Amino acid sequence: MSTITISKAKYQELKNKAEAYERIARFIEGDLFSPPPSKSATKIMEKFKKTGRYNLQFLKSLEKGLARSSRFKK
Repeated sequence: MSTITISKAKYQELKNKAEAYERIARFIEGDLFSPPPSKSATKIMEKFKKTGRYNLQFLKSLEKGLARSSRFKK
């Protein structure tokens, strides 16, 4: 095995990137492929509307997408 010498600053940068990658990988493995908490498109729309954070155009687009999806029911 060969030895490579790098500066302490470069080592810290690489270590930080590796730790960030690990956090992202753990998040993706745990949450990305988990099923949604609700399969009711109506309930999902109600929750989005209640927040008051989304404009009407976004909500219409979301509703259209949920209607097209085979994963959600009315």
